Amino acid sequence: MSENKAPSVETRTVTSDEADVRLDRWFKRHFPDVGHGYLQKLLRTGQIRVDGKRAETSTRLAAGQSIRIPPLADWAKPEAAAAAPAPKKPAMSDKDVAALQALVLFKDGDVIALNKPAGLAVQGGTNTTKHLDAMLDALRFDAKERPKLVHRLDKDTSGVLLLARNTFAASKLTEMFRGRDVRKIYWAATVGVPKPYQGKIDLALAKEGGPQGERVAGDEDDGKRAITYYSVLENLGKQAAFVAMWPRTGRTHQLRVHMNAIGTPILGDGKYAGQGAMLPGAEVPKKLHLHARRLILPHPRGGNRTIDVTAPLPDHMLTTWKYLGFSASLKGDPFEGVE
Repeated sequence: MSENKAPSVETRTVTSDEADVRLDRWFKRHFPDVGHGYLQKLLRTGQIRVDGKRAETSTRLAAGQSIRIPPLADWAKPEAAAAAPAPKKPAMSDKDVAALQALVLFKDGDVIALNKPAGLAVQGGTNTTKHLDAMLDALRFDAKERPKLVHRLDKDTSGVLLLARNTFAASKLTEMFRGRDVRKIYWAATVGVPKPYQGKIDLALAKEGGPQGERVAGDEDDGKRAITYYSVLENLGKQAAFVAMWPRTGRTHQLRVHMNAIGTPILGDGKYAGQGAMLPGAEVPKKLHLHARRLILPHPRGGNRTIDVTAPLPDHMLTTWKYLGFSASLKGDPFEGVE
């Protein structure tokens, strides 16, 4: 005689990019179908907890905290019946699963590194129904737990994205991303050539509203400190440059705002530079040319092991590199010796 298994409680770890976000907004991002009233009920009854403690909708989250999530599907049924039920998300096809698994650059018992395509959102939000967070079951492989996000990349940024395969790794990796243990090297094409060829941008950033959605601006008074090292690897006269960047902090849109602030916006970044992000007369794709090229960090299990993953350039950037005469196979760390 078969028994129906009760839905299990889920635990999610707050990533470094989600630090200081209110709990209700975090929940809306991860579970857009859960209404405010229902969320309050779950909190009131202690079904949702942060680090094992009761919380409120206004609770500010910290990176590395664990959020207990009850089996929402069962709890939601009484209230969902009164309102229009949310349509079921279609299951991923075998072809979609295979395509996602083909993006894996590195995998062991604790970590998965993906080559995230440009245009794929990492998490859901307003008008975003397709996102990586909803597909993580396809990357479970032989693990007991569903993979967990430990950091993010912008929707239009491609490259190395790390996932934790268990709660232990999630906690360790989140702590690393919050500190100074992770070396993230980005490649970009810029309109114009940064001067000097190697430099440091130290400009505080603050989030602001706007008709184009979430935006960030330099704000030395109320912003959070943001630091970026950059190095020009190649250039085409004064028109364009191939630039490597190392963000020492992890603010939203940091690299895009910083490069625009010094007068050399990232190619294709119309959100922050408008037409100034285009190369007049150049036959190159009109997409953001920003790529998370390499990620270097200690292994969460320690033992002097290091994770070092490199992602090849996406097709639209390869097209531009060929057009501008840049090399797509440069190796080495342009920031070696910089701490």
